[in-house]
This record gives sequence, structure tokens and C-alpha cells, in this order.
Amino acid sequence: MFSLAIRSVAHRPGRLIATLLSAFLGSVIIMSFNSMHDTAAGKNIDGRSGDTLTIAASVVGGYGTLLVFFAIASTLTVNVRQRSEEISLLRRTGATPAQIKLMIVVESGVVAVVGMLLAIVPARIGGEQLLDIFKETDQVAEGVDFVFGPIALAAGVSVGLIASIGASFLAVRRATKAAAGGPQARGRGRNIGGLIAFVVGLGGIGATFSFKKTDAALMAAPAYGAILISVGFAVFSPVLLRFLLGKLARPITAVTGASGYLTVHNMRQRATQLSSVLMPLILFVGMASVTLYMQSIQNDALDASGVVRSVDDKSIETLNFVVVGIIVVFSCIMLINTLYAATTYRTREFGQQRLAGATPGQVLGMVAVESLVLTVTGVFFGTVAALAGAVPFSLVRVDAVLPDQGPGIWLAIVGIGAAATIVTSVATAHRALRTPAVEAVSLAA
Repeated sequence: MFSLAIRSVAHRPGRLIATLLSAFLGSVIIMSFNSMHDTAAGKNIDGRSGDTLTIAASVVGGYGTLLVFFAIASTLTVNVRQRSEEISLLRRTGATPAQIKLMIVVESGVVAVVGMLLAIVPARIGGEQLLDIFKETDQVAEGVDFVFGPIALAAGVSVGLIASIGASFLAVRRATKAAAGGPQARGRGRNIGGLIAFVVGLGGIGATFSFKKTDAALMAAPAYGAILISVGFAVFSPVLLRFLLGKLARPITAVTGASGYLTVHNMRQRATQLSSVLMPLILFVGMASVTLYMQSIQNDALDASGVVRSVDDKSIETLNFVVVGIIVVFSCIMLINTLYAATTYRTREFGQQRLAGATPGQVLGMVAVESLVLTVTGVFFGTVAALAGAVPFSLVRVDAVLPDQGPGIWLAIVGIGAAATIVTSVATAHRALRTPAVEAVSLAA
């Protein structure tokens, strides 16, 4: 199976492009920020510069690792689902579940290694640019030399490989069970992980009230609490989506007609598959909103007090804006990758619907309404997670609930997420509908 996996990657590399892109971008982020650990450990570096670089690497490294895992997991899950017929064929020709798992895990490992190797040069450039930002804001001394060493390389390899191998193993395990006709219940480990994320997230938010308003670490507890709650919502997104569809089925059908009926029917059947789209959307809205609103509250509080911003204040602000930039770029790319792969795979489904009597306009309308429902769902739960972190921070920092913080930041974040979701889905579906219905149905799934 090892040699079969290598031949499979070489013969059909396009099938793993989305996974490769996720692994590549993830490795760039992980190695760029972990190179700050290497730089902090260099010679002739002062304590203040070393502390700034270490904090940057640790904080953003944690955010980055979480994003990388979800990005690779979502793209690999879509990829494995698209190979259900191939897996069934291998099972019928005598391959054991263990052999199929080994084949796909090896494929994922190869892709992760290639992505990491391609990321080394961009990560080195990104690390140098990041160090320059810290120097320009007087957070790091001018004489500090950039170092790209073993910590950055080890972090890139370990995170990429663990995420790829772990996600592919879980995805192919579900696929082999489906091929064998096994039960498709949600994994107990996934449920437990989601509950743990909720509990720890709520604990982090509760810990916010144990800090004083002047504590430098005040932002940490609500930020990580909101992130973990976002993770919990993302894990349980299939259940949440089915619940909302049950409540909104009639209004959707009444407003949008045949397209709405197709939307509700398809989304109920494909709630688990659609969770791979909701995950990055919930994380994007939750993480970006809580970070930017807390930083806005902090800036307003400092300006109102007339206190000159310290190096620590500048460092936290820089980190927050860099984190949000990473979240926006990486989450949008992850979302577009997942949507493109998932919608392209539905070409045969679209053909079947057209042969059953649906017009191309109705199919395209179904995809548009489906994207809108996904956007509303992702925005709603991402916003709940963000408020769970931002409101306690605001109460402790300024004794008020989001004072003078208008909806502008939230609207910008929602606009980016909605545009990425709706435009990608509709454009990809429009392209798929160019294929004649009979030809689309004859395509291998």
C-alpha cells in the first residue's frame, strides 16, 4: 500500500492540491513565527527583545497551530469523501481497512512533507519581515539578527505531519466504515473533544473576572475562551445546522420557492459534509471579532486615561493585528478551498437534479440559498463566541458592555466571510452547470 500511495499521488496530484495548499500555508505561518524562538535564542540579544519575540512566537504559534489543524482536517475530509467509490472498489477487490488507511495516511504524509519543504523559503522571508515590524515599532533592538533554525523547522514538520496524518486517519476510518456498510454515528471522541472545548472555554471566560483592569494578561483569558467556544461550535456544527434547518425550513421554502425546497432537502442530507465549510467560517468570525473588539476597547481605554503606551502595549497591539491578518487570509483561503472542492464534486448531483426536472436556474438558486444559510449559521455562532469573550473583557477593563464600539468591525468581518462563501459557491456551481446533464451524470463521483 505504501508504493500504491506514492503512485496515487504521482498519477493524480490535482486531487490533493487543496491539501497541499493548506499544508504549505500552514507551514509558512508556523515556521515564520517559530523562527522568533530561534531569533530570541540567538547571541547578543537583550532581555526585552527576547521577551517580545518569545511572546509573539508562543501566542501566534498557538493560534496558527489551531488554524492549520482545522484547515488540513477540513480539506482532507472533503478529499476522502470524494473518494468513496474508490475506497469501496478497493474493499471489493480484497484490500483490508488497515491497508486503505495506510495508503491514504501515507499520501497525506507525503503531501505534508512537500508542503513543508516548499514553505521553507517563504517562511524565512516572512520571519524576516516580521522581525522588521517589531524593530520599526521599537519592540526589538535594531541590532538583533534574524535566525531561522531548528525550532522553526521542527515546528513546521511536527504540526504539519501530525495534523495531516491524524486528520486523514480519522477521515478514512469513517469512509471505510461507510464502504463496509457500518453505522455512521458521530464519533465519541469528537463529541468529547467538543464538550471539553466548551468547558475549558467557559472556564477561560470566567477567569477574566479574576484579573485587574491593568493586568497585562487580561486579554489572554477571554481571547482563548472565545476561541475554544468557537472550536466547540465548529465541532458540533452538523447538529447545530440540522437544528436551525428544522426551525427555518418553512420560511426558507416560502420565500425562495423550489430552490429553497431543494436547499432544505439537500442540507438535511449533507449536514455532516457541510460542517467542513462551517468550521472555518465560525472560527474566522469568532476569532477575528473577539480580537479586534478587545483591541479597540483597549486602545480607547488607554487614550482616555492619557497614559503613554508602553512597549508591552505596542507588542500586544502588533500581535493582535498580525493574528487577525493571519486569521483573515488563512481562513478565507481554507474556506474557498473547501467550498471549491465540495461544490466541484457535486457536478454529478447537479446533473441528476436537472434530469429529474430542476432547471439550471433552480439548481443555481439552491446553491445560493444554501450558501446564505451556511453564512448566517456560521456568522451567528461565531458572533456568539466572540461576544462571550469580548463582553467580559469590556466589563473588567472599562466597567461597561462594549462602550462606543459600533458594528463596523463586525460588519467588515461578516462581509468578508459572506463574500468568500457565497461568491465561491455560486461561481463554482455556475461553472459545473456548463457540463450537459447527461454528461455530468456519467462522470465518476
